[in-house]
Amino acid sequence: MYQEKVQVLCNKKAGPIYYKIGLKCHKGYLDAKPGQFIMLRLVDQTFPLLRRPFSIHKLIINKGAIEGIELLYKVVGECTRKLSGLKNGDVVDIVGPLGNGFIIPDNFHRIFLVAGGIGVAPMLFLASSLQKRNVDPLKCRVFIGGRSKADLLCVDDFINLGIKVHITTDDGSIGDKSFVTHSLEIEVNKKKPDVIFACGPLEMLRCVVNIAKAHTVPCQVSIETIMACGIGACLGCAVESKETANKYKHACIDGPVFDAKILKLETGI
Repeated sequence: MYQEKVQVLCNKKAGPIYYKIGLKCHKGYLDAKPGQFIMLRLVDQTFPLLRRPFSIHKLIINKGAIEGIELLYKVVGECTRKLSGLKNGDVVDIVGPLGNGFIIPDNFHRIFLVAGGIGVAPMLFLASSLQKRNVDPLKCRVFIGGRSKADLLCVDDFINLGIKVHITTDDGSIGDKSFVTHSLEIEVNKKKPDVIFACGPLEMLRCVVNIAKAHTVPCQVSIETIMACGIGACLGCAVESKETANKYKHACIDGPVFDAKILKLETGI
């Protein structure tokens, strides 16, 4: 874990209210795992006071050495509004990499990635890491859902990795007019994957977990929740566990990626 003030390398629009920002970082980020995150604070500003969590979207590699990390974010409040106005050379304060990422056993070859909205942020990093592990992209699938066409992100990035992408939107403006879990269930019924990785809204994750459980497919989920510290001090990011001895887990230190079977996520329990 490193705390440092770093320069902005780039900050560009990725959609109507979405941006990608590149930040210089410590060389130790080369060992960051997909699903890990950083806590970011704007420098020389008293508001917002607390840091904000952002998933690592991508490693910026130059000639085999790490130059920086890229974050994908949505402008939803004062912090992200100010973040969207930063220019090359501006400075932010970050702490990371934090948390636990996705675990990819060597015997997993057919892998499904499910992302809802801004939940796609850690999934590109994950997909890129699969490529480095020589996982055949033709055996993998990415399911991306959003409210409308404007909320679909990174589709071309996944296609460029050779992975088939299934697109759904709530309003039918592009792809199938359905929830992303609908297209997931269709593909699972055709042929079960070795594992399902998912990140997105809680209700989407509940549906993903139900599908995985019904088909006895291992599943890991990245929990999106509010974090104030990112290091387990404030205990504000508690999620309910099935373990009797440890009823609550904390997304910042126990997650944000969890094996779905240890959390109370399925409907009807």
